[in-house]
Amino acid sequence: MVGRAGQDSRGGRVMAQIIDMKGKVALVTGAASGLGRATALRLAEAGAALALVDVNAAGLEETAEMVSGVEVLRHVANLADADACAGSVHAAVSTLGRLDALCNIAGVIKMAHSHEMPRADFQLTMAINLHAPWYLSQEAIPHLLDSHGAIVNCASSAAFIGEAYAAAYCATKAGIVNMTKAMAMEYVRKPIRINAVAPGGMMTGIANGMTFPREPETDLIARFSGLRGLVDVEDVAEAIAMLASPAGRSYHGACINIDAGITAG
Repeated sequence: MVGRAGQDSRGGRVMAQIIDMKGKVALVTGAASGLGRATALRLAEAGAALALVDVNAAGLEETAEMVSGVEVLRHVANLADADACAGSVHAAVSTLGRLDALCNIAGVIKMAHSHEMPRADFQLTMAINLHAPWYLSQEAIPHLLDSHGAIVNCASSAAFIGEAYAAAYCATKAGIVNMTKAMAMEYVRKPIRINAVAPGGMMTGIANGMTFPREPETDLIARFSGLRGLVDVEDVAEAIAMLASPAGRSYHGACINIDAGITAG
């Protein structure tokens, strides 16, 4: 999403869409694979120094090795722990000197019949998908106010439609959307931008590891599978990078659906 400011045929200004993060620092959770990795690579391409956060140390190292030309912090953390969330932000600021963007991308999905879902799976889903973005944002906001920075949350098409066997996941993603909007209103007069993206299904680690419960009704699964296939991970990473950068200056309290039409009707 790189372009130039110019003039349209009526003499009006064409808005530049240049993702420029030079001199800025971005913290990306879930950076060991999938969308988190793709987002980290796109932000690095735009010039951002990176704080890469994940529970998967080997995956973080792989991501870091793919980055060149910018400073990279690898920070291993279990984001189900509130203190680890706060510690991740502290590590980013203390090591890299500032924070300009928080990209809350880490997520889990546990498919189950709702009446059979293990309590541990429900609690993990809530902790990673909803609680962690809250605690990370809580710790990051003072730094982002100083830098006039941005928070980008990762919701899902599951925030807008009911998906069989994914009630807990849907609840967290709907929560993320409204948390984004509520925080955006709270800080609407402050120098910070808070937005979200809502992807459809992508070919990532979270999708590869997804298993359905016993005896699922396949026609119910087909209702949220989409008619145009999977969403390209790089397309979502591009949108996140735009929202994290000054190119997203006019976005606040928005949730961009990138789902190839799943929620269209």
